Amino acid sequence: MKENMEIQQQIDDINRKLDIVLEEVMAQKQVRQTASDLVTDISVIGNDMFKAAVTELDGAGVEVDGEAVKMLLLKAVRNIDTLYEVFGMLESGMDLIHDVSPILRQIGLDGIKVLNDMESKGYIDFLKETIHIFDNIVEHFSVEDVRSLADNIVTILETVKNITQPEMLEAVNNGIVVYKSMDVENIPEYSLFKAARAMNAPEMRKGIGFMITFLKNIAKESEKNSAKK
Repeated sequence: MKENMEIQQQIDDINRKLDIVLEEVMAQKQVRQTASDLVTDISVIGNDMFKAAVTELDGAGVEVDGEAVKMLLLKAVRNIDTLYEVFGMLESGMDLIHDVSPILRQIGLDGIKVLNDMESKGYIDFLKETIHIFDNIVEHFSVEDVRSLADNIVTILETVKNITQPEMLEAVNNGIVVYKSMDVENIPEYSLFKAARAMNAPEMRKGIGFMITFLKNIAKESEKNSAKK
């Protein structure tokens, strides 16, 4: 009796396994049938689309070479991996654009804010007026003048550097202050005798000494420059 129950149990287990196998076989068969129906439907639709496209192209006066279309399809199938890589690159590019767009948008907003601040502070108007400076330079100087400026730019910069030294600026400022304090409209006249007497004044003797020393040093500096050339 016990042996019969064990045999029956084994038969039941086998039947359950067979049912599972049959269900799997039926499911695969249904999948194959669905795929076959899908291929058939796609073929019909593709054939209809091809015929419609041929009709439209024929109506537009465009001739279609069937052999060329077939070769194109074969090349597409043959290079399916390449097409897959291209589509992958396009997807990556779209992802990159999607990630970069907020950054570019923020940069644009920051740029607009900076330009707005510059305009409110007057920088834009200042730059516009600066263009007139360059217009005047172009109108009043030739290409040769600019070339000569380039050849002598070192000397010019050295001169500017020396002039902008504190002691030189102070001397220039003193000269300007003295000139502004003079009444140039009412300069007194000096006769030779009066001028001779004035020359004996300590400040005049010191001024004459300064002029002579200055002219001597100018002459020496010119000789040095001539020797260097």
